[in-house]
Amino acid sequence: MSRLGSAAPPVEMSRKKAADQLEAAQQRLLRLRLLLGGQLTGHKIGPPLCVLFEGWDASGKGGAIKRLVSPLDPRHVRVSQFAAPTYDEKRHHFLQRFWAVLPGWGGMTVLDRSWYGRVLVERVEGFATRAQWSRAYDEIVEFERTLTAEGMILIKFWMHVSEEEQLRRFESRAADPLRAWKLTDEDWRNRERRGDYEAAVEEMIEKTDRPSAGWRIVPGDSKHYARVAVAEHVCHVVERELTARGYDLHDAD
Repeated sequence: MSRLGSAAPPVEMSRKKAADQLEAAQQRLLRLRLLLGGQLTGHKIGPPLCVLFEGWDASGKGGAIKRLVSPLDPRHVRVSQFAAPTYDEKRHHFLQRFWAVLPGWGGMTVLDRSWYGRVLVERVEGFATRAQWSRAYDEIVEFERTLTAEGMILIKFWMHVSEEEQLRRFESRAADPLRAWKLTDEDWRNRERRGDYEAAVEEMIEKTDRPSAGWRIVPGDSKHYARVAVAEHVCHVVERELTARGYDLHDAD
């Protein structure tokens, strides 16, 4: 069964309800971030937290990231964006360029695009050979296993948006002089190959979804719903992981 096709549709959510739920989730996350950073409970730092975003063009990644980190002190979180590798980066293993931004204990990093480019755009557009992207699934799984075995909390989001809603957002951007820069010829070209990308996404999720590094597919046609879903899921996973590791979250009050 298609993982993307079976994604639960967003619940009906008014703007006010979404704003209230988002604010509540942001306050939960702020408290958790202070706990992870050693600012609560005797200054004992917690495990590194890495939140990774992939998704369709115009799927709302940027808006979700903005709402996720907005309540946090900018000194306590790093947001890193990745595009095509540079000439020099291509001289190294494809995972090499990501190591420098990964969080250490007590740290938090949010990734806007990631190492999954190898099995998505590099696969579909032919920037990687079949041999390279085929073996990348095992390389990525082992890479993430190494990170989580060392204690990292790794949360992965696929921001999903329907073809119809994506077109509406493209056209809206094109008509707005202050947002037109977000839309490129490459975005339109990628849209024409949506079927190829869907196949790549399905295989990516199937081969890299693990209990310690699972994918969360977020239906993004409703931006209000998606932003709440992202913030609440991050809080849920962090709370679950800290509780499993013996942290008493009530002691942090």
